[in-house]
Amino acid sequence: MARRFIDLSVALKAGIASDPPHMLPEIEYLDHHMTAPAMADYMGVPVSALPEGEYAAMERVRISTHNGTHLDAPYHYFSRMNERSVPGGEPAWRIDEVPLEWCFSRGVKLDFRSKPDGHVCTPDDVKRELDRIAYTLKPLDIVLVNTAAAARYGEADYIDTGCGMGKAATLWMLEQGVRVVGTDAWSWDAPFSHTRRKVAETGDAALIWEGHRAGREIGYSHLEKLANLDKLPPHGFMVACFPVKVHRGSAGWTRAVAILED
Repeated sequence: MARRFIDLSVALKAGIASDPPHMLPEIEYLDHHMTAPAMADYMGVPVSALPEGEYAAMERVRISTHNGTHLDAPYHYFSRMNERSVPGGEPAWRIDEVPLEWCFSRGVKLDFRSKPDGHVCTPDDVKRELDRIAYTLKPLDIVLVNTAAAARYGEADYIDTGCGMGKAATLWMLEQGVRVVGTDAWSWDAPFSHTRRKVAETGDAALIWEGHRAGREIGYSHLEKLANLDKLPPHGFMVACFPVKVHRGSAGWTRAVAILED
């Protein structure tokens, strides 16, 4: 049986609108000629002694663990997790504590591209989509949400585009045994610009980051800034999203991949 891979990750790239301005990654590219003088000096030879005056290409980066496609740890959302099952909760897991079993499992895609920007998805939204694709969630399924944001990645309105997942919808999936979810948007929650407007209208601060805060009750992780979800079937594929092991980190970058057996 042939195996097909679909890359679900965006490239870590500077100079595009992938995050709010204060969070954008910085990448300095050093080519083979730029690094040659230092190596030649260290080895005590002229640059001309190196093959065509070249040494090594490399990059220097200044990035956040939340730049690019990444997996958030429960610690990102709050200092405690599992308050529903443990009296007073327990210390939230960092990214180097997230179980690897969470990061390789069956994938399910929910197509919410038609939802308006700023829409906060509810349990009913999730249930209707699962009914449409004729799928019942199973423990450790990885649920991926395809939003309108993916088509705007790298554009000025990217972080303001697409729907988000509400606390109730997130908790409903976690109650089914799901522990990793993901989105092609900048955040699992609705864009902050829309939330800010709703908070101003209602005075309800509980709307802020409500999807993330579900992790206080049931610990979970989510992927952000995914890509190519439109190329996936609704189900029948596996997802691999092992995070880089950042010591005590709140997130880790991942090369998320979907694996299909054709």
